[in-house]
Amino acid sequence: MTRFSKPLAALVLGVAVSALATPSFAQRSEGMSGAREQAIRACTKEAGKLKQYVWGDAQEDMYRSCMMKHGQQE
Repeated sequence: MTRFSKPLAALVLGVAVSALATPSFAQRSEGMSGAREQAIRACTKEAGKLKQYVWGDAQEDMYRSCMMKHGQQE
């Protein structure tokens, strides 16, 4: 029978837990509401009128304020 040391067991447990905590796992487990999806589409379209290479900061600010108006997090 093989004996594992405590640090090795902690490492294996840590790797197993971190594999479950990936962003793709979180995206699959949480569905996006229809209101949020509509807000993202509308705000992306509105902010897309400004080009990043010219209006970079203004574009980000416009997107954030639009999401706030829709009652959504950015």
